[in-house]
Amino acid sequence: MTHRRGLQPFDSRGDTQHLGSVRPNMRLRFLKLTVGAVALLGASPLTGAFAQTGGGGDAIPQAPPPPAMIGGCPKDPASFHPCALAKAKTYKAARTPDGHPDFQGYWANQETAAPWDIEPHPATFGVVGGPGDIIDPPDHKIPYTAAALAKRNDIIENHPYDDPQAHCAPAGIPRQNYTPFGIQILQPPGYFVILYEAQHMYRVIPTDGRPHIPADIKLWQGDSVGHWEGDTLVVDYTNTNGKHWFDMAGNFETPNLHVVERFTMVDGDTFHYEARIEDSTIYTRPWTMALPFGRNKEKDYYLLEFACREGEHDLQHYLDDKSSEQFKGSDTGKK
Repeated sequence: MTHRRGLQPFDSRGDTQHLGSVRPNMRLRFLKLTVGAVALLGASPLTGAFAQTGGGGDAIPQAPPPPAMIGGCPKDPASFHPCALAKAKTYKAARTPDGHPDFQGYWANQETAAPWDIEPHPATFGVVGGPGDIIDPPDHKIPYTAAALAKRNDIIENHPYDDPQAHCAPAGIPRQNYTPFGIQILQPPGYFVILYEAQHMYRVIPTDGRPHIPADIKLWQGDSVGHWEGDTLVVDYTNTNGKHWFDMAGNFETPNLHVVERFTMVDGDTFHYEARIEDSTIYTRPWTMALPFGRNKEKDYYLLEFACREGEHDLQHYLDDKSSEQFKGSDTGKK
Protein backbone atom coordinates (compact mmCIF):
# COMPACT_ATOMS: atom_id res chain seq x y z
CA MET A 1 0.00 0.00 0.00
CA THR A 2 1.41 3.37 -0.99
CA HIS A 3 0.79 6.09 1.55
CA ARG A 4 -0.09 9.58 0.41
CA ARG A 5 1.95 12.61 1.27
CA GLY A 6 1.30 16.27 1.80
CA LEU A 7 -2.18 17.53 0.94
CA GLN A 8 -3.63 14.23 -0.20
CA PRO A 9 -5.83 12.34 2.29
CA PHE A 10 -5.92 8.94 0.63
CA ASP A 11 -3.63 6.53 -1.17
CA SER A 12 -3.50 5.97 -4.92
CA ARG A 13 -4.99 2.51 -5.15
CA GLY A 14 -8.47 3.41 -6.29
CA ASP A 15 -11.52 5.63 -6.05
CA THR A 16 -13.62 6.36 -3.01
CA GLN A 17 -16.84 7.31 -4.75
CA HIS A 18 -18.52 3.93 -4.54
CA LEU A 19 -18.93 4.53 -0.82
CA GLY A 20 -22.25 6.29 -1.21
CA SER A 21 -23.41 9.27 0.82
CA VAL A 22 -25.60 9.53 3.88
CA ARG A 23 -28.18 12.29 4.29
CA PRO A 24 -29.58 12.76 7.83
CA ASN A 25 -33.09 11.48 7.12
CA MET A 26 -32.32 8.78 4.58
CA ARG A 27 -33.07 5.14 5.26
CA LEU A 28 -29.81 3.77 3.98
CA ARG A 29 -26.85 3.71 6.29
CA PHE A 30 -23.74 2.29 4.70
CA LEU A 31 -22.01 0.63 7.63
CA LYS A 32 -19.16 -0.49 5.41
CA LEU A 33 -18.09 3.09 4.88
CA THR A 34 -14.78 3.61 6.55
CA VAL A 35 -13.29 6.44 4.53
CA GLY A 36 -13.52 9.53 6.69
CA ALA A 37 -13.83 7.74 10.04
CA VAL A 38 -10.65 9.27 11.38
CA ALA A 39 -11.65 12.62 9.92
CA LEU A 40 -14.78 12.53 12.03
CA LEU A 41 -12.61 13.10 15.08
CA GLY A 42 -12.27 16.62 13.76
CA ALA A 43 -15.57 16.96 11.91
CA SER A 44 -17.98 15.28 14.31
CA PRO A 45 -20.42 17.37 16.30
CA LEU A 46 -19.31 15.37 19.33
CA THR A 47 -15.84 16.86 19.23
CA GLY A 48 -15.73 19.70 21.69
CA ALA A 49 -19.49 19.51 22.20
CA PHE A 50 -19.23 18.42 25.83
CA ALA A 51 -17.95 21.20 28.09
CA GLN A 52 -15.66 20.38 30.98
CA THR A 53 -17.40 20.29 34.31
CA GLY A 54 -16.37 21.74 37.61
CA GLY A 55 -16.44 19.97 40.96
CA GLY A 56 -20.16 20.60 41.29
CA GLY A 57 -20.97 19.20 37.91
CA ASP A 58 -21.77 22.57 36.37
CA ALA A 59 -20.70 22.99 32.76
CA ILE A 60 -17.88 25.42 32.11
CA PRO A 61 -18.59 27.47 28.96
CA GLN A 62 -16.21 26.64 26.14
CA ALA A 63 -15.24 29.07 23.40
CA PRO A 64 -15.91 27.74 19.90
CA PRO A 65 -12.78 26.70 18.00
CA PRO A 66 -11.42 29.25 15.55
CA PRO A 67 -12.33 28.62 11.92
CA ALA A 68 -9.85 26.83 9.71
CA MET A 69 -8.10 29.40 7.50
CA ILE A 70 -6.39 29.54 4.14
CA GLY A 71 -4.89 32.57 2.45
CA GLY A 72 -6.06 34.74 5.33
CA CYS A 73 -9.69 33.67 4.78
CA PRO A 74 -11.94 31.07 6.45
CA LYS A 75 -11.96 27.80 4.54
CA ASP A 76 -15.72 27.32 4.48
CA PRO A 77 -16.86 28.30 0.97
CA ALA A 78 -19.53 30.84 1.94
CA SER A 79 -16.96 32.84 3.94
CA PHE A 80 -13.98 32.12 1.70
CA HIS A 81 -15.70 33.37 -1.46
CA PRO A 82 -16.12 37.09 -0.61
CA CYS A 83 -12.93 37.25 1.44
CA ALA A 84 -10.78 35.67 -1.28
CA LEU A 85 -12.17 37.81 -4.09
CA ALA A 86 -11.55 40.95 -2.05
CA LYS A 87 -7.93 39.92 -1.43
CA ALA A 88 -7.46 39.01 -5.08
CA LYS A 89 -8.19 42.60 -6.13
CA THR A 90 -4.97 43.82 -4.50
CA TYR A 91 -2.74 40.77 -5.07
CA LYS A 92 -0.14 41.06 -7.82
CA ALA A 93 0.54 37.52 -9.02
CA ALA A 94 3.78 36.32 -10.55
CA ARG A 95 3.54 36.16 -14.34
CA THR A 96 4.17 33.57 -17.02
CA PRO A 97 6.20 34.65 -20.08
CA ASP A 98 2.96 35.50 -21.91
CA GLY A 99 1.93 37.88 -19.13
CA HIS A 100 -0.79 35.92 -17.31
CA PRO A 101 -0.92 34.95 -13.60
CA ASP A 102 1.30 31.96 -12.89
CA PHE A 103 -0.75 29.09 -11.40
CA GLN A 104 1.88 26.47 -12.13
CA GLY A 105 2.63 23.87 -9.47
CA TYR A 106 0.89 21.30 -7.31
CA TRP A 107 -2.43 22.07 -5.61
CA ALA A 108 -5.24 20.43 -3.66
CA ASN A 109 -8.81 21.35 -2.78
CA GLN A 110 -9.06 22.37 0.88
CA GLU A 111 -12.80 21.83 1.42
CA THR A 112 -12.70 18.18 2.43
CA ALA A 113 -16.46 17.48 2.57
CA ALA A 114 -17.15 18.23 -1.11
CA PRO A 115 -16.56 14.69 -2.44
CA TRP A 116 -19.32 13.36 -0.18
CA ASP A 117 -21.98 16.02 -0.73
CA ILE A 118 -21.76 19.57 -2.07
CA GLU A 119 -24.88 20.53 -0.09
CA PRO A 120 -24.74 21.11 3.69
CA HIS A 121 -24.64 17.83 5.59
CA PRO A 122 -23.62 16.59 9.05
CA ALA A 123 -20.78 14.26 9.84
CA THR A 124 -21.98 10.68 10.08
CA PHE A 125 -20.25 7.31 10.04
CA GLY A 126 -17.83 7.36 7.11
CA VAL A 127 -18.91 10.82 5.91
CA VAL A 128 -17.00 14.06 6.50
CA GLY A 129 -19.54 16.72 7.43
CA GLY A 130 -19.46 20.16 5.92
CA PRO A 131 -21.37 23.40 5.35
CA GLY A 132 -21.71 22.76 1.63
CA ASP A 133 -19.90 24.33 -1.30
CA ILE A 134 -22.84 26.16 -2.85
CA ILE A 135 -22.61 29.92 -2.34
CA ASP A 136 -25.71 30.78 -4.37
CA PRO A 137 -28.64 30.28 -3.71
CA PRO A 138 -28.34 31.54 -0.12
CA ASP A 139 -29.75 28.29 1.34
CA HIS A 140 -26.69 26.46 -0.12
CA LYS A 141 -28.94 23.89 -1.83
CA ILE A 142 -29.15 22.91 -5.50
CA PRO A 143 -32.32 24.55 -6.95
CA TYR A 144 -33.83 21.40 -8.44
CA THR A 145 -37.21 21.29 -10.10
CA ALA A 146 -39.66 19.08 -8.20
CA ALA A 147 -39.20 16.22 -10.64
CA ALA A 148 -35.40 16.46 -10.55
CA LEU A 149 -35.36 16.54 -6.75
CA ALA A 150 -37.50 13.40 -6.66
CA LYS A 151 -35.02 11.72 -9.02
CA ARG A 152 -32.05 12.75 -6.88
CA ASN A 153 -33.72 11.38 -3.76
CA ASP A 154 -34.54 8.11 -5.52
CA ILE A 155 -30.94 7.78 -6.62
CA ILE A 156 -29.52 8.08 -3.13
CA GLU A 157 -32.26 5.92 -1.60
CA ASN A 158 -32.18 3.10 -4.14
CA HIS A 159 -29.21 3.46 -6.50
CA PRO A 160 -26.22 4.88 -4.59
CA TYR A 161 -23.81 2.36 -6.06
CA ASP A 162 -24.59 3.58 -9.57
CA ASP A 163 -22.22 6.50 -8.98
CA PRO A 164 -20.18 6.54 -12.22
CA GLN A 165 -16.97 7.31 -10.36
CA ALA A 166 -17.50 4.12 -8.36
CA HIS A 167 -17.13 2.28 -11.65
CA CYS A 168 -13.93 4.15 -12.56
CA ALA A 169 -15.61 6.47 -15.07
CA PRO A 170 -14.26 10.03 -15.46
CA ALA A 171 -15.62 12.42 -12.83
CA GLY A 172 -16.41 15.33 -15.15
CA ILE A 173 -16.43 19.01 -14.24
CA PRO A 174 -16.59 20.37 -11.61
CA ARG A 175 -16.28 17.10 -9.63
CA GLN A 176 -12.88 16.19 -11.02
CA ASN A 177 -11.46 19.29 -9.36
CA TYR A 178 -12.45 18.25 -5.83
CA THR A 179 -11.94 14.51 -6.10
CA PRO A 180 -9.58 13.98 -3.13
CA PHE A 181 -6.22 13.69 -4.85
CA GLY A 182 -3.75 16.33 -5.95
CA ILE A 183 -3.56 18.26 -9.19
CA GLN A 184 -0.74 19.85 -11.16
CA ILE A 185 -1.18 22.97 -13.29
CA LEU A 186 1.00 23.76 -16.29
CA GLN A 187 0.78 26.84 -18.53
CA PRO A 188 2.40 26.42 -21.93
CA PRO A 189 1.73 29.45 -24.15
CA GLY A 190 -1.93 29.65 -25.10
CA TYR A 191 -3.06 26.82 -22.83
CA PHE A 192 -3.97 26.01 -19.22
CA VAL A 193 -3.26 22.34 -18.49
CA ILE A 194 -4.54 20.49 -15.42
CA LEU A 195 -3.13 17.05 -14.59
CA TYR A 196 -5.19 15.10 -12.04
CA GLU A 197 -3.74 12.30 -9.98
CA ALA A 198 -7.23 10.78 -9.72
CA GLN A 199 -8.00 8.44 -12.62
CA HIS A 200 -5.13 9.81 -14.76
CA MET A 201 -7.46 12.56 -15.95
CA TYR A 202 -6.17 15.70 -17.63
CA ARG A 203 -7.52 18.83 -19.28
CA VAL A 204 -5.76 20.79 -22.01
CA ILE A 205 -7.69 24.06 -22.03
CA PRO A 206 -7.03 26.52 -24.88
CA THR A 207 -7.16 30.11 -23.65
CA ASP A 208 -7.91 31.80 -26.97
CA GLY A 209 -11.72 31.73 -26.60
CA ARG A 210 -12.18 29.53 -29.66
CA PRO A 211 -15.66 28.13 -30.51
CA HIS A 212 -16.83 24.90 -28.91
CA ILE A 213 -16.98 21.65 -30.84
CA PRO A 214 -20.38 20.87 -32.46
CA ALA A 215 -23.18 20.55 -29.92
CA ASP A 216 -24.08 17.02 -30.99
CA ILE A 217 -20.69 15.68 -29.86
CA LYS A 218 -20.97 14.53 -26.23
CA LEU A 219 -17.90 13.52 -24.24
CA TRP A 220 -17.09 12.16 -20.79
CA GLN A 221 -14.73 15.10 -20.26
CA GLY A 222 -16.82 17.63 -22.17
CA ASP A 223 -15.26 20.52 -24.09
CA SER A 224 -13.37 23.23 -22.16
CA VAL A 225 -12.55 26.58 -23.76
CA GLY A 226 -10.87 29.33 -21.75
CA HIS A 227 -10.11 33.03 -21.96
CA TRP A 228 -8.59 35.57 -19.59
CA GLU A 229 -10.62 38.32 -17.95
CA GLY A 230 -7.91 40.39 -16.32
CA ASP A 231 -6.14 38.08 -13.88
CA THR A 232 -8.96 35.50 -13.81
CA LEU A 233 -9.05 32.48 -16.10
CA VAL A 234 -12.63 31.85 -17.25
CA VAL A 235 -13.36 28.38 -18.65
CA ASP A 236 -16.57 27.57 -20.51
CA TYR A 237 -17.45 23.86 -20.24
CA THR A 238 -20.06 22.17 -22.45
CA ASN A 239 -20.60 19.02 -24.54
CA THR A 240 -20.72 16.63 -21.58
CA ASN A 241 -22.50 13.28 -21.92
CA GLY A 242 -24.45 13.99 -18.72
CA LYS A 243 -23.51 10.71 -17.03
CA HIS A 244 -21.61 12.26 -14.11
CA TRP A 245 -22.66 13.03 -10.56
CA PHE A 246 -21.47 16.05 -8.61
CA ASP A 247 -20.72 13.97 -5.50
CA MET A 248 -21.55 10.74 -3.69
CA ALA A 249 -24.96 12.09 -2.69
CA GLY A 250 -26.65 11.38 -6.01
CA ASN A 251 -26.61 14.96 -7.31
CA PHE A 252 -26.81 14.11 -10.98
CA GLU A 253 -26.28 15.89 -14.30
CA THR A 254 -27.74 15.84 -17.81
CA PRO A 255 -26.17 16.42 -21.25
CA ASN A 256 -27.52 19.98 -21.08
CA LEU A 257 -25.04 20.93 -18.37
CA HIS A 258 -23.20 24.22 -18.86
CA VAL A 259 -20.47 25.21 -16.41
CA VAL A 260 -18.52 28.47 -16.27
CA GLU A 261 -15.38 28.08 -14.14
CA ARG A 262 -13.28 30.93 -12.76
CA PHE A 263 -9.72 30.51 -11.44
CA THR A 264 -8.35 33.49 -9.47
CA MET A 265 -5.10 33.73 -7.49
CA VAL A 266 -5.59 35.03 -3.93
CA ASP A 267 -1.94 34.89 -2.90
CA GLY A 268 1.10 32.87 -3.92
CA ASP A 269 -0.19 29.73 -2.21
CA THR A 270 -3.98 30.04 -2.63
CA PHE A 271 -6.42 30.28 -5.47
CA HIS A 272 -10.18 30.74 -5.57
CA TYR A 273 -12.21 28.33 -7.71
CA GLU A 274 -15.76 29.10 -8.75
CA ALA A 275 -18.18 27.13 -10.91
CA ARG A 276 -21.52 28.53 -12.13
CA ILE A 277 -23.86 25.72 -13.20
CA GLU A 278 -26.78 26.01 -15.62
CA ASP A 279 -29.27 23.41 -16.88
CA SER A 280 -32.85 24.61 -17.33
CA THR A 281 -34.08 21.02 -17.72
CA ILE A 282 -33.48 20.17 -14.04
CA TYR A 283 -32.78 23.46 -12.21
CA THR A 284 -35.13 26.35 -11.55
CA ARG A 285 -32.22 28.80 -11.81
CA PRO A 286 -28.42 28.81 -12.23
CA TRP A 287 -26.39 28.14 -9.11
CA THR A 288 -22.80 28.65 -8.03
CA MET A 289 -20.26 26.78 -5.95
CA ALA A 290 -16.82 27.89 -4.73
CA LEU A 291 -13.78 26.14 -3.26
CA PRO A 292 -10.38 27.12 -1.83
CA PHE A 293 -7.26 25.51 -3.29
CA GLY A 294 -3.93 25.44 -1.48
CA ARG A 295 -0.46 24.94 -2.94
CA ASN A 296 1.42 21.77 -2.02
CA LYS A 297 4.99 22.84 -1.25
CA GLU A 298 6.25 19.49 0.02
CA LYS A 299 9.80 18.87 -1.16
CA ASP A 300 10.07 16.32 -3.99
CA TYR A 301 6.29 15.93 -4.24
CA TYR A 302 4.91 14.45 -7.46
CA LEU A 303 1.69 12.87 -8.69
CA LEU A 304 1.58 9.13 -8.09
CA GLU A 305 0.33 6.56 -10.54
CA PHE A 306 -3.37 6.03 -9.89
CA ALA A 307 -5.14 2.69 -10.21
CA CYS A 308 -8.92 2.64 -9.96
CA ARG A 309 -10.17 -0.81 -8.99
CA GLU A 310 -13.90 -1.20 -9.39
CA GLY A 311 -15.34 -2.86 -6.30
CA GLU A 312 -12.42 -2.02 -3.99
CA HIS A 313 -12.85 -3.78 -0.61
CA ASP A 314 -9.74 -2.58 1.26
CA LEU A 315 -11.25 0.78 2.18
CA GLN A 316 -10.06 0.99 5.77
CA HIS A 317 -6.49 1.64 4.63
CA TYR A 318 -7.48 4.80 2.78
CA LEU A 319 -6.83 6.59 6.06
CA ASP A 320 -3.35 5.23 6.72
CA ASP A 321 -1.89 8.71 6.24
CA LYS A 322 -3.49 10.36 9.27
CA SER A 323 -1.16 13.36 9.03
CA SER A 324 -2.75 14.56 5.80
CA GLU A 325 -3.24 18.29 5.61
CA GLN A 326 -6.71 17.73 4.18
CA PHE A 327 -7.85 16.24 7.49
CA LYS A 328 -6.33 18.96 9.64
CA GLY A 329 -8.87 21.55 10.68
CA SER A 330 -11.74 19.48 9.26
CA ASP A 331 -14.06 20.99 11.84
CA THR A 332 -16.64 22.05 9.29
CA GLY A 333 -19.16 19.41 10.29
CA LYS A 334 -22.50 21.07 10.88
CA LYS A 335 -23.20 21.38 14.59
